This record gives sequence, C-alpha cells and structure tokens, in this order.
Amino acid sequence: MATEPPFASYPSRVLLVLFAVALIMLRIDALAPPAFSIEEASAHDLQLAFRQNKLTSRQLTEFYLDRIGRLNPLLRGVIEVNPDARHQADRADRERKAKPHGLLSALHGIPILLKDNIATKDKMNTTAGSFALLGSVVPRDAGVVARLRRAGAVLLGKASLSEWAYYRSSRGPSGWCARSGQGKNPYNLSADPCGSSSGSAISVAANMGAVSLGTETDGSILCPSSFNSVVGIKPTLGLTSRGGVVPITPRQDTVGPMCRTVADAVHVLDVIVGFDPYDAKATREASKYIPRGGYKRFLKADGLKGKRLGIVRNPFFDNYSGTPVLKAFDSHFNTLRKQGAVLVDHLELANVNEIYSDASGEGVAMSAEFKLALNKYLRDLVVSPVRSLADVIAFNNKHKHAEKIDEYGQDLFLAAQATSGINETVKSARRNMDRLTRDGFEKLMRQNKLDALVTPGSAVSTVLAIGGFPGISVPAGYDKDGVPFGICFGGLRGSEPTLIEIAYGFEQATKIRRPPSLMQCDRHLDVGPSSCV
Repeated sequence: MATEPPFASYPSRVLLVLFAVALIMLRIDALAPPAFSIEEASAHDLQLAFRQNKLTSRQLTEFYLDRIGRLNPLLRGVIEVNPDARHQADRADRERKAKPHGLLSALHGIPILLKDNIATKDKMNTTAGSFALLGSVVPRDAGVVARLRRAGAVLLGKASLSEWAYYRSSRGPSGWCARSGQGKNPYNLSADPCGSSSGSAISVAANMGAVSLGTETDGSILCPSSFNSVVGIKPTLGLTSRGGVVPITPRQDTVGPMCRTVADAVHVLDVIVGFDPYDAKATREASKYIPRGGYKRFLKADGLKGKRLGIVRNPFFDNYSGTPVLKAFDSHFNTLRKQGAVLVDHLELANVNEIYSDASGEGVAMSAEFKLALNKYLRDLVVSPVRSLADVIAFNNKHKHAEKIDEYGQDLFLAAQATSGINETVKSARRNMDRLTRDGFEKLMRQNKLDALVTPGSAVSTVLAIGGFPGISVPAGYDKDGVPFGICFGGLRGSEPTLIEIAYGFEQATKIRRPPSLMQCDRHLDVGPSSCV
C-alpha cells in the first residue's frame, strides 16, 4: 500500500503554524497600549510623547502640514505655511537629545500658528490678510514671536483673519480676507466663524495646528474662540507685547493664545508675556502683574472653590432668553456652585447701554488712533508697497477685484483717513471711556468683591476692551445647529491668575469641548474622501 511522502503535508503545516502565530500577534496587539494619537493631543501629551520616543517634532509638524493640505482648501483657516517649519522641527529634535528635559519649555518643538498681523522676520509674509502688504519686509520679529523662537516653538504658518483685523469695512463678512477668502466654521460650514482672529480659532479647532496666537481690540479673540469651541485668553493690556503687530489702536490692542485647552493656552501665555523695548510703556507697566513662577501653577482642578462670580442678566443673558443657550447656562451655574463658587446674581452694570452705543466714544477714539498707529507701522517697514493709510486706500481702489472693494467697501479706512490727530473730540472720547470703566465694571467688581464676571459668548468684550481688562473664553456648549458657544470669565487688570483658576476649574468639571465632525467634507470639497477625518 502506497504511503504518503513524509513531507507531503508540509505546506499545510506551515499554514497552520503561520495562522497560530497570527493569532498570537493579534492577542499581543490587543493587549499592547494604543498607538499615540496626535489629533486633539495637548502640549503636555505631545511633550510626553517626545520624551517617550513615541513622536518627534518632525513627525508632528508633518502631521499638521498634511492636515492643512487636506482641510484648508475647505476651511481657509491658514493663509500660508512656513517653508522652514520642517527645519525648525528637526532642530528641536536635535536640541531635545542634547538638553535635559527640565531645560526645555512647554512649547519646545510644538507647532504654532500665528495670526497674519503678527510679524515674522523670515520667509513668511505679514499682511493682515491684504494684498496691499504682500511682499513687505518687517524690520524684526514681533515681540511675542521672538519669545516663541527662544522657547523652541515651531512657527508652522500664518492663520487667516478678517482682513485688517476687521477694521477695513463695517460691511465685510467676518472671517474674510483677500488673500485666503472666506474662513469657515468647522462645526457648521454655513455658520459665522467670527473674527477677527477667525483663522487662529478655525485651525486649532480642526487640528491644523497644536496651538495658535490671535489678537484682540474688541472681541477678536473671545468671539472666534466662542464660535469655534476653543479656549481664548485676552490678556490685560500690555501683558503681551504689541511690538511688530499690525495695529488698530495701542489703547486696546492685545495678543493672546487660542488653543484647545486652558492648560495649552496658559503654557503659551507663560512664554509670550513680558517686557519688550518695542512696546516699552505698556509692557513695563503690565510686567508688575506677572506672577513669580508663571501662570501654570494656577491650573487647579479645584480653582472654583471660594470664588465670587457676578452675573449681569441685562443685557448679557437677557439676549438669550428662551434659547437653549440660556438653559445650558442655568446648568453651568449649578456646576459652578457645586464646585464651590459663590454666584452673585442679578447685578446691574452702570451705564451699560452707553458702553454699547456710539456715545461711548470707542469708535471716535479708535478711528483717529488707527490712522496714527498704522502710518507709523507702515513707515517702519524695511520694504513695503504702501507707506500710509492713504496708500492702502489707493491700493484698494486700484485693485478692486482682488480686494472686493466694490462689494465690501472701506468705510472704516475712509473715516480714519479723515481724522486729524488726537484733537479735543478724541480726548473727550477717551475721558468718557475712562468714566464708563470707573463707574461701571471697576465699581461693580469692587463693591461686590467679585473675582470675575460671568457672561455668555463674547458679549462682555466691549466692557473689557475699553478698560484694558482680561478675559478667558472656555467652550460651554453647542446649539441646535451644532454651532459652539463659550462662557467668558472677565476680571480686573492683572487678574489672570484668578481667571485661570476659574476657567480651568470649569473646564475640568464640564469637559464640554469636542472636535468638529468633518465626515461630510468631501461633499463640499472635491478632493476625495482623504480630505475628511
């Protein structure tokens, strides 16, 4: 009787062995820790991944550049990327190997996006979103950028904005600029992204950057942070330098972080605060507020305990009467109480109607101050197609199609150009704002011994703007259309430590933020499903 050759079953045995090995590997994979996910990772998460050799700054930078390449044609949150970003990431990786961890900043090797009105002395443009400044050459890095470079951050690119920080036209749409077009809210593409720091908020919300910087004159950090479910810190006037920032008015302009978490925003704030000789008066005065050891020590989960929080219903909450937003805030008030805060409700802010009217003087003063500040900025450029506000107006008229001047106009520019310096009318407007601040917000805070005023969205921005006060916006919910809204904690000058405790305590107690769903983006962007996340 014939017998089977001794190795006839060898192939089948090999298959069985391979199958068994595969099962073992699957079991091992199931037991192994999950791979590190960059999306939604905080700066702390990223630094930990660096130290554990799970990630390099080069890989992280490539991740964000890829995200920008896939999502930015839809969202328009980034104007341009830095051609030297990969080189900076490689340098950070080399430095990490050479230096002990304790000597590196929390932003070392972390990619950051900068609003396109913040100057960088490199291959990137600084244009405030306008073709009028394309090709201009700045004399130096902005003060905050110099600090970021020293901290080892990777300058990833320039974020889009409402053109000229929303001070060209009163009719232009929020989030639009000539260079990048209309910025889109990643939570609802038809919703307002708010401005002027729209791109900074859009980009970090959609994970096109780890952290970002914005600027605010009146609401330009707080509003887009609220509308795009990110954390925005509008610092005390002068706490961060405005040197090298395309100005609106030095009386109200400020630079601040816009990030996905309070902790990330605080890490950025720690890096960018401090004296700058190119904004000497304001930064010297505000330096007294910087706490020894920085701001990160105020990231306390129990930060709400014992805090006195004021609530002014009219007009800040009455505008939301009967809406899901107000219902959400009623729940938030309960959370604040449970976390140990004392809520002082139904307060009245003196002269609030005047503050939010033309009678406040903000518009009058800002118009004159803008012309003077912008003319000085343009004169100081090394190279520029325009050297004055009058030149910018003429440029816009000459390039009407590119700048959409016929459609949106430039009424704010024209009004500013018609001013004649700081005359008695402007001085009177400034005195009126000082009075409104003194008799309004300052008196309310001190008489009621408040640590912060709590308001929805960015409703309180003008109160904070005219007095140079700080505010922090934290994600607070989403409306029926999926559009985010924030909660704002505002305080007196230099109260950032207290506001950070409050904001962090609220964030940790609620953990409301969620990333935007872009699963349907390929129906809006014809580049295939790889553009979606």
